[in-house]
Amino acid sequence: MSDISADLGTGRASVGAVLDYAWTAGEFTATDAMASISITRSTAIEALATLVGAKILTELPNARAAGAYRAGRPARRFTLSPDLGVVAGIDAGDTHLAVTIADLLDTTLAHRRVELDPQQTPAQRRATILQHLDRSLAEAGHTPESLLAICVGVAAPVDRDGASPPHPQGFWERTNPGLAAALADRAPVIEVKNDALVAAVAEGSLGEAVGCRDYVALLAGERFGGGVVVDGHLLHGAHGGVGEGIVFDHIIGVGSAFGLSYAVQDEVRAAVTLGEIDGRGPVGGLSDAARIDPRTVLAAAAAGDPDAVLVCSRVGEKLARIVGVLGSMYDPARVIVCGAIAESIEPVVAAARAVLPDQLHLPAPELLASSLGAEVVSLGAVATARRAARERAVPLLAERRLARA
Repeated sequence: MSDISADLGTGRASVGAVLDYAWTAGEFTATDAMASISITRSTAIEALATLVGAKILTELPNARAAGAYRAGRPARRFTLSPDLGVVAGIDAGDTHLAVTIADLLDTTLAHRRVELDPQQTPAQRRATILQHLDRSLAEAGHTPESLLAICVGVAAPVDRDGASPPHPQGFWERTNPGLAAALADRAPVIEVKNDALVAAVAEGSLGEAVGCRDYVALLAGERFGGGVVVDGHLLHGAHGGVGEGIVFDHIIGVGSAFGLSYAVQDEVRAAVTLGEIDGRGPVGGLSDAARIDPRTVLAAAAAGDPDAVLVCSRVGEKLARIVGVLGSMYDPARVIVCGAIAESIEPVVAAARAVLPDQLHLPAPELLASSLGAEVVSLGAVATARRAARERAVPLLAERRLARA
């Protein structure tokens, strides 16, 4: 329930309860609120009057005025005010930036995605993120003052204060260049979180983990990282390091935290070197390129090309080892492969499913490819920002307005 401060007087618990109800009710009447949260009519009417007076709720034209009521006294109808503010969800990856501005319920107002130079300094990256946040707000037709909550997903562990620990090569400091402090004056609530954890939020609210209480969202394109949910709770850790992919540097048969995009390339080149596939064929011929587009190989495997199928079977064995480790550590019901690569990864996932039961003693988790594609972190960031607005920013706004009333 929203925490409307006790020092504002009596009856604020009912105000918070009605505000909570309003988030998912759409249009509602006092009778609807009474039935849902078990309060008396007089209490409901008083709470509604308080929230309308604070411009948190809007009273709609009554049913007769709207042409939908024929007889008797029309019920007063209410809804969450549409102009409370907006939220921002930011996917700040190593080589890309996506910024989404959205309303508090279900509408995306602006979205931009740009490529980033991974050699940017922390200061340059901070400036780039702030610049695109401001541009996105302008595209959405909103001012910075309308922001209620911001969530940023970064490719680094993040502690509860939004800070990342030092990395031996400075990678985490570059991907999270003090964003909690840099954004502190941009909105009442700032959330900086690991990108895999944010992806897990997206999968649980919109994707393959809806209704599932135990799952891992495995970001697997460029680098491995897992967002872990156990018993319905996101796992975090002292430094935000739960699911950090460096563990795979030490797993025999995996040997690296680099993701499936690199695994596909490595297996193509290894198969050509070993003479297992023809270096002049459609797949083997790709080995001469500086970087092999994994989507080309995956599409060929889906079409039945035997060389591509062989490569995908090898990558599938690696994925099965990774899922086996996650399954043994966290005992999930599902592991969902996420990120842009998920759109075409099914040949690898199918190969991994075939050998996965041998990788752990517990029942093997269901292995799925995400349906949310490259925007999985963006979607999770928006969902997290909306929840922060609901639970913290709007109640704070209500408190300020009520205090002035």
